[in-house]
Amino acid sequence: MTTSKARSNAQKDSALFLGNQLCFALYAASLAMSKTYRPLLAPLGLTFPQYVVMMALWEHQQLTAGALAGAVALDAGTLVPLVRKLVAQGLLQRERSPDDERCVVISLTATGRALQKKAHAVYAQAACATQCSLKERQVLTAQLQTLRAALTQAP
Repeated sequence: MTTSKARSNAQKDSALFLGNQLCFALYAASLAMSKTYRPLLAPLGLTFPQYVVMMALWEHQQLTAGALAGAVALDAGTLVPLVRKLVAQGLLQRERSPDDERCVVISLTATGRALQKKAHAVYAQAACATQCSLKERQVLTAQLQTLRAALTQAP
């Protein structure tokens, strides 16, 4: 095998190394982020997916089940047990829409709204753990949102 051909094959092979993979970098970062949040959320009595649901409702106050699923990027099979648990904890309530009984509207209870104040500390501690400036976090977040949009539109 010639030197240039060997170099070409080595470059092809290196494309499959973990350290060169965007998918693995995202996966490993996601695991690290979840691990960072776990002890921060424990005092609130929330898991990370429950926290994501709560953040969506802190932003919107109430959403239909379908809109909530879209906002938090979860399918109904994953979302329903999360919401049930948050209802059992007294943080959310579920009601049929008076306009369309096929729709379930999920909203915050007073306890759920009050939890938002405690969540500010979680945000601050998680932001600090990233060792990124606010601007860096905003740029990275925008890049990841663009990536997600591209991947969800890809055939």
